[in-house]
Formats: sequence, structure tokens, C-alpha cells
Amino acid sequence: MRGFGIGVDEAGRGPVIGPLVVCALAMPMADYSILGEMGVADSKSLTKSRRGEISRLIEIESAKRGWKIGLSICSPERIDMNSVGSNLNILEAELFSEAIKKTVSAKTGGGIFLDACDVNQARFGENVMSYLGNEWAGWDITSEHRMDQSNLLVGASSIIAKESRDLAISELSKKLGLEIGSGYPSDPKTRRAIKELVSGTTPHDCLRWSWSTVKDAWASIHKTTAPIRSGLGGGYVQVDLLSWSDSNHK
Repeated sequence: MRGFGIGVDEAGRGPVIGPLVVCALAMPMADYSILGEMGVADSKSLTKSRRGEISRLIEIESAKRGWKIGLSICSPERIDMNSVGSNLNILEAELFSEAIKKTVSAKTGGGIFLDACDVNQARFGENVMSYLGNEWAGWDITSEHRMDQSNLLVGASSIIAKESRDLAISELSKKLGLEIGSGYPSDPKTRRAIKELVSGTTPHDCLRWSWSTVKDAWASIHKTTAPIRSGLGGGYVQVDLLSWSDSNHK
């Protein structure tokens, strides 16, 4: 295979705690088969230990071969601020474009492969390209559902995104001195943590205040409507992984 390829996927769309992480992995398509030799697959199909092993292998090969890893770490605050006038699909299109721009120059040219977050997979690709701008118009873009299962480059990006998200949650748990589980509303550990994290004068910054799980927990404890972040001065915060952990992909 010729040209350059960029695979993009996310981790943390649904959780009520912590950041949403988007990873873009760029490499010459001639190196594509190396991912198969590593055992790359959809991150959800791998054990935690195996996912960690493959993530480290990708980092090692990236350093050796000049592959580029672009991470876009979206804070709960940015998610909440976005929810006031937009939706998560649009925000993710923006985050995907930000991660892509952190990999290689638009002048490189090649193909971009997206695990579509929108129910309309073509629309998601169009939105990402819109955020990338005219300088990326020469790239071919493929946007499909479950592409982390059918494309090794997207599968590799899903692994790195998941590992980065898990690292952020682990470090956040240590910082809080609180077991927060996976961060998903269905996790009993997470639900217990949320009750603790909404007990102050405002919900904790690590929470997505706009999620119904936080609103319900707040109402249950305080007997009032939960505050919204849109009243905190406007704007949003884009954090890097160092804000959540002691490690960072390069």
C-alpha cells in the first residue's frame, strides 16, 4: 500500500467522569502490516494487559519509524460548555480534526480513516473535513461505524485512546483518594463516587455536569436543580494529558 494513512478513534464518550480522549495515529501505509504482526485489534476485544502491551509496542515502533501520535484530551468542562449550544457529535468532529492536525503536515497527503461517532457516518466525515479546512482537501477520508474492527490503523488508535483514558482515570482516582471505577454511569463504583463528588457547593470539576446522572445525584442530595457551567464565565478548557497524569505520549 502506498501513501500515508491516519487512523482516528476516541475513548470516553459515554462516561460521566473524566476526559474524552481522541487519538490519531499516522504512518506510511507501507508499514500497515506491522500493526497486524503486533496483534492490533479493536481495543474492546483485548484484555487490559494485552492492550497495554500493544500500546507500548506502538509507541516503540512510532519512535523507530517516525509514526506520529496525536492526542486531543477534552475536559469535562469543555464537554459541558459545548452542550449549551451544540451536541457531542459536532464536538467529536472538532476533536478528531485537532488530533489529526497534531500528527503530520497536510501537505503529506494520503488517507484518513475515522471510526464514525455520528449515526450518519458520511456526515461525520464531512464535519471532520470541515474542521480540518481546505489545506486537507487533498486527503481521502473514510468514515464508517465500527471501523476500529475493520481497519488496523483505527484499531491501533483506539488502543492508544483507551490506554490514555484509563491512565487519566487511574491518576484522577489517586488524586481524589476515591475509587471511581470506570467512569460509566452504569458502574456501581462510579455511582457511589458521584454521590461524594456532588456533595460540595458545586459538582467536582472532574464530572460532566450536563450528564443526567450528575443532575439526578445533585438533586437527590441538595434538593435543588444542579448548577450549569455556562454561568461560570464562558469559554472552555482544553487540557493536555499531563493535567491528568504524570505520563504523556510523544
